[in-house]
Amino acid sequence: MKYSGYISVNMAKKYRNYDPKQTLLLSPNLRDWLPDDHLAVFIDEVVDELDLSPIFEYYEVEERGGPPFHPVMMTKVLFYAYCIGMPSSRKIDKSMYEDVAFRYLGAGNFPDFRTISDFRKIHLGVLGDLFVQVLKLCSEAGLVELGTVALDGTKVSANASMEKTNKYETLCKKEEELEKAVKEMLEKAEKTDKKEDEIYGKDKRGDELPEGFREKEERLKRIREAKRRLEEEQKEKRENYEEKMKERKEKEEKTGKNIRGRKPKEVPEEPEKDAKANTTDPDSRVMKTRKGFVQGYNGQIVVDCDSQVIIAEDLVQDHNDKQQQYPMMKKTHENTGRSPKNSTMDAGYWNEEKLKDISLYTELYVATEKDWKERKKMREKSAPKGRIPKDITFKERMERKLRTKKGKEIYKKRSTSVETVFGQIKNRGLGKLLLRGLEKVKGEWTLINLSHNLLKLWKARTSA
Repeated sequence: MKYSGYISVNMAKKYRNYDPKQTLLLSPNLRDWLPDDHLAVFIDEVVDELDLSPIFEYYEVEERGGPPFHPVMMTKVLFYAYCIGMPSSRKIDKSMYEDVAFRYLGAGNFPDFRTISDFRKIHLGVLGDLFVQVLKLCSEAGLVELGTVALDGTKVSANASMEKTNKYETLCKKEEELEKAVKEMLEKAEKTDKKEDEIYGKDKRGDELPEGFREKEERLKRIREAKRRLEEEQKEKRENYEEKMKERKEKEEKTGKNIRGRKPKEVPEEPEKDAKANTTDPDSRVMKTRKGFVQGYNGQIVVDCDSQVIIAEDLVQDHNDKQQQYPMMKKTHENTGRSPKNSTMDAGYWNEEKLKDISLYTELYVATEKDWKERKKMREKSAPKGRIPKDITFKERMERKLRTKKGKEIYKKRSTSVETVFGQIKNRGLGKLLLRGLEKVKGEWTLINLSHNLLKLWKARTSA
């Protein structure tokens, strides 16, 4: 059997025409290259509905350099990238040339990875408002009923290695060593003219910094930042201790009696030698997970159980969830303007004082036991009968409510809502943060959750 180019000779079977070198006259409108229900088309339409005035205002007062890329185009590209699990600015840069969807959103614009990265960093603070705007679109589409919501947290890996986590004592030693090294390098750079060629090379001006100086200077800067973080935390602990001791003293003077029980443990002014901080991202913390430890943050979300839409989100440094129930439920009300009928939380959020306040505007279903054996025993108990005893405690009332048929049905919704959402986010490759520093990673976490809601809205519109 012989072939002449792509035309077969003496072939009995007929094939569809195939000629990669054929010149085609393609539609000049990139919109024709994508189906109507494509995610990029949806992102294009949705972003046009959003108010991006804070982003425009930034450029209106910026007078330096040439004309910037259009904020609407940049926002569309960034949103689409996170929706498909592509947070890397370098990969987005490459896709602007190679991917039809990105070319459609770019509409003839090709921002490089630095421009994309800078745009994201500059406008992270605006994302909180955009999250609420997208949430309102979800609400208008009937995806935010607030019948039952679930609050939960997950550990999100930081852009930092645990190997770069050092004790305060070690940080002090490294700071001294680097200070000495930097000083020696500067002294060497200031020697007489006859050694200038050896230090700088004949092809240089002679005023460049010594080789390796910037690297050491940057390391010294990161170490000082990590130390500063530990010292700030210790200062806060010390102030809390002094406040407690002051209140204790005032109470004793007022009553004329010594307060019984142990005094608060004295907090030293300097951090403990074993106190740790990460030199890559000092704001991140060593977090315990079911699979071990990670260097990261604690990502919080409130999810509408029926639609899996994220109602509220935040990223914190706390290792546990004990202080997160009140601020997260407050955010839920701020974002939606109303309170959910039922709210579910696991035992990690158990804080009786705070839960009592929250229970005034939503029906709570909160687990009271962390130990899985104790939880199993409670589930196996028969449903309560009769009237609720008058002298029952808040915790006992909660346990009784969880054992009812209604309570079991409502609490069961957690496993198919908030836990599923965390899985969807991580399956898109967004389980690790790219940025560093608490303020920046908070914005990135908002962007991740915003993209999740965009996907839910897209699926709802395409299936309607």
